[in-house]
Amino acid sequence: MTTCLKPTLSTELTELLKSADYSMKMEKGSYLFQEGMEAKELYIIQSGRVKISKVAADGRELSLRICAHSEIVGELTLFSENAKYLFNAQVIESGEVAVIKKENIERTLFENGKLAMEFMKWMSDHFRKTQTKFRDLVLLGKKGALYSTLIRMTNSYGIKKDDGILINLHLTNQELANFCATTRESTNRMLNELRKNNIISISKGKIMIHDLDYLKKEINCEGCPAVICSIE
Repeated sequence: MTTCLKPTLSTELTELLKSADYSMKMEKGSYLFQEGMEAKELYIIQSGRVKISKVAADGRELSLRICAHSEIVGELTLFSENAKYLFNAQVIESGEVAVIKKENIERTLFENGKLAMEFMKWMSDHFRKTQTKFRDLVLLGKKGALYSTLIRMTNSYGIKKDDGILINLHLTNQELANFCATTRESTNRMLNELRKNNIISISKGKIMIHDLDYLKKEINCEGCPAVICSIE
């Protein structure tokens, strides 16, 4: 999902991809699955982008990940009886996914110890990413959550330019707010403050980060590896 940081599957997980039951086109605006549906399949994205999100009881949406090429979606349901999907997986850019039946991948992992170990390592990295995101949302407040999200997006979608780092992803202020667990109005105010201070600029729905160090200093960034500090 990135320009600077591109996720790759190990040789073993690539072999798993070859065992896909079938491929499926996905159209922008549709869902691979929605929260509460019976979990029967996992998806490996071949092209396009999928947003993973959670909707609160009051209707607010919290966006957790944007998944793209080579990423696995729906993995949290493995080895669970009567499993249901925990999140929504909405297509935000049309593309194609490889579909693997849950029962088939469970059997394959059970039979192939090396593959199971690789999958566990991949899952461990995924959990570390999620834990750090929730840490930032809980401990850093609204402003810190926004700054943290912008930093993660530079690692995931950043393109280095002469005057900064361009986040090569079209985002509305509401979509950005959903990643920060805050309102669009609060996000607008914080973005305007950053623009006023020449920390960022926005053009055609894309954000340019002119002073990444400022954002990092404001949240006492721990300098986590880019593979962990990402929006993927």
